[in-house]
Amino acid sequence: MNFKSIVGHEDIIRHFKSSIEMNKVGHAYIIAGEPDSGKKMLSRAFATTLQCEEGGVEPCGECQSCRQMVSGNQPDVIMLEPAKEGTISVDDIREQVVDSICIKPYKSRYKIYIVPNAQNMTVQAQNALLKTIEEPPAYGIVLLLTTNVDKMLPTVVSRCIVLNTKPIRERDMLGYLEKHMGISEEKAYFCLDFAQGNLGKAIKLATNEEYSQVVDSVVSTLKNIQNMDADDLAKAVSDIEQFKMSLDDYMDLMMMWYRDVLMFKVTGNIDKLLFKGEYSSLKNQAKLLSYKTIEDKINAIEKAKRRLDVNANFDITIELLLLTLKES
Repeated sequence: MNFKSIVGHEDIIRHFKSSIEMNKVGHAYIIAGEPDSGKKMLSRAFATTLQCEEGGVEPCGECQSCRQMVSGNQPDVIMLEPAKEGTISVDDIREQVVDSICIKPYKSRYKIYIVPNAQNMTVQAQNALLKTIEEPPAYGIVLLLTTNVDKMLPTVVSRCIVLNTKPIRERDMLGYLEKHMGISEEKAYFCLDFAQGNLGKAIKLATNEEYSQVVDSVVSTLKNIQNMDADDLAKAVSDIEQFKMSLDDYMDLMMMWYRDVLMFKVTGNIDKLLFKGEYSSLKNQAKLLSYKTIEDKINAIEKAKRRLDVNANFDITIELLLLTLKES
C-alpha cells in the first residue's frame, strides 16, 4: 500500500511523488503494462498516498484512511467491478463512475476511481467515460489500468497522462525472491528467465502450485511431441484445456522451450537455457530441427495466442498448433 514496498517502477513512482509535491496531480491516468507487471499495486499506492491524512509523498500507514485502504473500505477509493467478466459495459461505467463522481468525497481530499483491465471497455463505455475525464470535478481522479493502450480510443488516451511499466532489473527481482520469499537460487533464476522483468509473473510461478503444473505440462508435451499419435494429441488438448486461466503463460512457456532449442542450436551453451533440466531433449530437438522450422514453430504459437485472444475455438486452435509443432 506504499511506494517503499514496490520493487522497480522508479520512473512512475518519481512522477507520482513529484506531482504530489508540486500539487499538480492529474485527473486521468493510464497505467499500461503486461499482466502482473504491478499496475494495480502502483495505483493503490498512489491512491493511498493521495488520501493519507498526513499529506506526504509516502502514506503514513497509521491514519484512518491508510487503515481503510488496507482493509479495502476506503469509501473515496472505488475499484470498478464489471458485471460481466471480460467486458466493461457502458452501464458499468455509468453506474460505478459517471453517476457517482459528481457526489463529493465522503471525507478525503480526492475521489479516486481505479479501472482494472480498461482495455475491456466497450466503445460506448469509453465514450461515456470521456465526458467525465474531459470535465472532471476538482476532486475527481480516474486511474485506467490496461494491458493494451491500442484498444482504447485515441480521444480517451489523449486526455490521460500515460505511464508505462518497464521490466524490473534482474538483481532487484532476484533479491526479492530469495530474501523476502525464501525461493532457492535455482528456482529463482528459472522464474526470472521466464518472467523477463515481470516480478508479478515470477512470484506467480514461484508460489502457485498450478504454475508448477503448467511447467510440467509444457515440458511433457513438447519433449514428446514428435512421437505423439492422434490419441496422444487429443489427450494433450484436453490436458492444456485445464489451464485456461493460465493459458497466456502456458503459451509463453511453449515459446521459451523453442527459444531454448534455438539457443542451444546457436551456442551449444547449457547455461543460457531456461529448461536446463531438459538438456537432453533440447539437444535432440536442436539437432533435428532447422533454424527456419524452429522459427515457424515460435510463429505458430504466437498466431495461436492471437486467435485465442479473439475467442477462436479452443480445441481446434490448440489441435492445429500441436500438429504444427509435431512437424519436423
